[in-house]
Parts: sequence; C-alpha cells; structure tokens
Amino acid sequence: MAFYSCFLTLLILSISCTQNPRFFANGDMILIQKTCKTTKFYDLCVSSLESDSTSLGADTKGLAIIMARFAMFNATNTNSLLSSNVFVKKMTNDSLMKKALKQCADRYLAAGNSLQDSVKELDSEMYDYAYMHVMAAADYANSCHNAFKRYPNLVYPPEIAAREEGLKHICDVAMGIIDNLGY
Repeated sequence: MAFYSCFLTLLILSISCTQNPRFFANGDMILIQKTCKTTKFYDLCVSSLESDSTSLGADTKGLAIIMARFAMFNATNTNSLLSSNVFVKKMTNDSLMKKALKQCADRYLAAGNSLQDSVKELDSEMYDYAYMHVMAAADYANSCHNAFKRYPNLVYPPEIAAREEGLKHICDVAMGIIDNLGY
C-alpha cells in the first residue's frame, strides 16, 4: 500500500509538472516579481515577462533584454502603423496632418533602432549605454507628440497618444530592470 501511495503521489506530481511548466520555475517567478517591484509599473512588468516563456529561465540581464525587445516590438509596430497608407488615409487628407504623421513614423523608426542598440549593449554588458538607448527611445515617442504641437490646428490622435504612453511605460520598466544590473 505504501508503494502504491508513493507511486500515485509521484504520478500526480509528474502530471502537474507537465501541465504546469511553472512548477519548476518558482524561483524564476520570484526573480521576476522581485525585479518588477523595482520598476515604476509592476503589473505591466510582470504581465509582460510572464507572457514570454523565456523569462522563466532568464537572469536579470535576460529580463532586461526581454523588456527591451517588447519595447522594440511596440516601436516597430507603431512605425508600421504610422507608415501605412491605410492609416494615413483613414486619418486625413490634410497635408499638415500627413506631414506630422510622417514625422512620427520617423521618430518611432528611430525609437526601434535605439531599442535594438540597447539589446546589443545589454548583450555586451554595457548597461549605461543600454539605459541611454532605452531612454532615447522613450524620448523619440515624446517627440512625436511634440511634432503635433508645432501645428496648432492639429489634434494629436488618441491612437498615437495611447501608443506613446505604452512605449514610455515599457521603456520605464526596461530602465528599472537595467538599474538592477548596476553599471
């Protein structure tokens, strides 16, 4: 009977582990939660890192790289949207609006490039440069908003404002994680 009980316990344990891969990664979830507590946006940090299966096996540097890649995806996606003829036509026929949207597309392209550089710097353990690239990416998003301020009659599109806010928050999280790396 003891053998059967032990066997049943091991069977249930092995099924639980295969059904829930996080069972063995409890220490990694602790690192994620501990790391995210040092950022401005804890919930965004945890949910982003939980959505990437590689984060469970990552160290703090790996978590920073994952967040920088999330930010890069956001910037690249926003650049693609702003560069899309469908989006521009949907927004307006106004030449000033088209010019402002083009400027924004260029800013988000630069943000994506800056974030790509941050990943390279993180890989090379050049954390101060990685931090500066992430900070620059957030500023590029802000400069999109500033492009609209140059044209007093233009309204900053809410879709772009939401994307700007999202990128800035993701960048804040990435910078918070990079702060943990010490430079």
